[in-house]
Amino acid sequence: MERFPSRGYMTPRTRMIRKLYLAAAILVIILIVGIVLFHLSDKTQEQQPAAAAPERKVIEPEKKAVMVTEPPRVVQPLPPAPPAQQTPPPQPEQVEVQAPVAIEQPAVTAPVEQPVLPASTGITAMINEALALLNERPARVIEARDRLNELLPLEMTPQQRMLVKQQLSALADVWLFSPTVYPKDTLCEIYQVKSGDLLKEIGRVNNVPWEIIQELNKISRPEALQVGQTLKIVKGPFHARVFRSKFIMDLYLQDTYVKSFAVGLGKPEHETPTGTWVVKPGGKLIKPTWTDPDTGKTYQADDPDYPLGSRWIALDGISGNAVGRTGFAIHGTQKPEEIGSATSRGCIRLHNGDVLLMYNLMMPGASRVEIVD
Repeated sequence: MERFPSRGYMTPRTRMIRKLYLAAAILVIILIVGIVLFHLSDKTQEQQPAAAAPERKVIEPEKKAVMVTEPPRVVQPLPPAPPAQQTPPPQPEQVEVQAPVAIEQPAVTAPVEQPVLPASTGITAMINEALALLNERPARVIEARDRLNELLPLEMTPQQRMLVKQQLSALADVWLFSPTVYPKDTLCEIYQVKSGDLLKEIGRVNNVPWEIIQELNKISRPEALQVGQTLKIVKGPFHARVFRSKFIMDLYLQDTYVKSFAVGLGKPEHETPTGTWVVKPGGKLIKPTWTDPDTGKTYQADDPDYPLGSRWIALDGISGNAVGRTGFAIHGTQKPEEIGSATSRGCIRLHNGDVLLMYNLMMPGASRVEIVD
């Protein structure tokens, strides 16, 4: 009888075939896994840029900080322009005067808010006409000055008078307090130094202190004048008018208004007398020794509490309540806060800078000081 092998028995040939099948299966599996991994890797690379975007710092740190820490700037709108009828009158700083020919001056067109006098319309027109002369080329400085000065004695509102004085004061910086001499000016002229001339004598002939000629012409040594040298000469004298009720002093060159100063005046028991005074010959002094009549204390120039400031201009009364009065003067002060009030013993107090200017302008024996209510 033929024997058949059992199911568990495999011939060598069978075992070899099975091993080949197993190796092929493993190879197929490895191939499939490789294909799957390759596809997965491909998809991962396609998705990676989007996932990595936060790490690429597209937004720079500096820009981000600015955006976070600085609020946006808000530009405020400009306020609307006021209606034309509310435009205030021009102020003195609006006067742009430049020597010698480039002088800009806006016309006065703003209405006056206060009730006006019957002559006000004509006065305003005349102010405008005078100021229009400054807009011409070349500017007609002297003619504008003279026209404005002619308006001061006329009846006008306080606003108009203030405006005229402001314009005249601004013009004085051009025609007077500068080295320029304008054509047709009867108050200033060019002088050529002759042999033997002295600055003090030139000032005396023209009724002005030599100090103002020295200052206008920037002369460092008065004794060193050169023959043929040209100088700007002012034809004086200067005068002043003090208004007690307003604590204001107006300065004039002859009859032409120059500028105004705030002053301090005498207290009620030592009231500054009205009337006309003249600058006392020999009465212009630099920090003279002074004895207080009330306390008897004598002050020297170098005393820390010296009360008279840097200059003293003595006055002699020649008319009105000033006649026979002595001891009165224009001087500086150690207490500038008292300017504009009645606190002196009757003298006229000025800020120290203002009294220096007055000292250089007022001519002894010729310059008058009128004090009115």
